[in-house]
Amino acid sequence: MATEIKSRHATVSKQPYELYMAFVDMRNFLQFLPEDKRKDISADYDSIRGTVQGFDVGVRVAGRVPYSRIDFKDDGAPFQFSVSMFFDPDKEAGKTDFHIEFSAELNFMMKMLLGSRLQEALDKMVTALADASNGKMPEGFDPTMYGFGK
Repeated sequence: MATEIKSRHATVSKQPYELYMAFVDMRNFLQFLPEDKRKDISADYDSIRGTVQGFDVGVRVAGRVPYSRIDFKDDGAPFQFSVSMFFDPDKEAGKTDFHIEFSAELNFMMKMLLGSRLQEALDKMVTALADASNGKMPEGFDPTMYGFGK
């Protein structure tokens, strides 16, 4: 039975199409990695692959609904998973109601170890994106690690 986790919803100060376009091309994810980690990662429009803590992990786009939703699935990860990002128009014009849904085939032990951490990670990602869209960077964020501000 799949473990399903839904993040919190947050309002992002960008229109749905702007946010969608930032995530639609997997090569864009490279800019979010510290420069020293990029050498271990390869990406094209539809997929990204790299070594994470000794595991070869890949993620591939499984579907796109323009300006509304992007679905991702594992591509050779240690366990099967899927992630969906939702870009819904917010009640306030020019903003997006953003959230993430995650589903994985986890055994009991993995579910106990990772369940709450995955929920926390998804919520943090959504919050960080909403905060960044309002000019607030996460605590401890150093843009020079990502090739910005040099």
